[in-house]
Amino acid sequence: MLKRSLAYALAALFAIYFILPLAFMLLNSFKSAAELQQGGFLGWPQVPGLDGWRQAWAALGGSFGNSLLLAVPVVAASSLLAALNGFILCKCRFRGSDAVFLLLLVALFLPIKVYLLPLAISLAKLGLDKSLGVLIAIHVIYSLPLALFFRNHYLGFPDELLRAARIDGAGFWAGFTRIVLPLSKPVFVVVVILQFTTIWNEYLFGLVFTGDGDRPITAALAQLGAAGEGGVKQYNVEMAGALLAALPTLAVYLVAGRHFTRGLVAGAVKG
Repeated sequence: MLKRSLAYALAALFAIYFILPLAFMLLNSFKSAAELQQGGFLGWPQVPGLDGWRQAWAALGGSFGNSLLLAVPVVAASSLLAALNGFILCKCRFRGSDAVFLLLLVALFLPIKVYLLPLAISLAKLGLDKSLGVLIAIHVIYSLPLALFFRNHYLGFPDELLRAARIDGAGFWAGFTRIVLPLSKPVFVVVVILQFTTIWNEYLFGLVFTGDGDRPITAALAQLGAAGEGGVKQYNVEMAGALLAALPTLAVYLVAGRHFTRGLVAGAVKG
């Protein structure tokens, strides 16, 4: 009982430690710029208002839509492609499959910044302009190593079920779409959460490979800090903008977070 109480107390302390900055940001987002300039960062707002949120949305609303147009197709395409590639690597053995597995494993741990300069040079030589479509293609290609999550999950998939489906006349695509995909939900949850969080919060590629009208919200948020009137920092607008940018990822975790651990175990490294 004492150990359990200590564990709960420690968990509560960690929760308070991580929630406090968020609580201060939320409170300060409802304060006026004048109140914050006078040093009123601590305490409740004297006159709560939504001016900070209105200005943040006016500055970031278009970029918020750009991030949705970026994240949704990338997450959908990369998740389905990863499931297909993982299934092929696991159940459709071919010459060089071990080498492909090793290359994907190495690529999984390479930071995305490693690809920045080669991609910029390649796109310049191909004559491709900066656009949201280019950024979507880059992220889909970069997400190919996610196939390892599905491959490791499919290692425990019964081959007898697939053989029975083939005997009943189901081809590769029918077996994959009607049998394999419905049983891949735990791993899909992990990949969707990881991908959405990564794509939504990615800053560098969004800044380099998009134009002014295609900026995702992270790139626009970085510019918001320098957009104060008369060179005066508008902390209430910045904090409202940061919370606005964080809302989608928070919503994804609240909706699908309880499935995350189970799916992560299902896609753990095997073989």
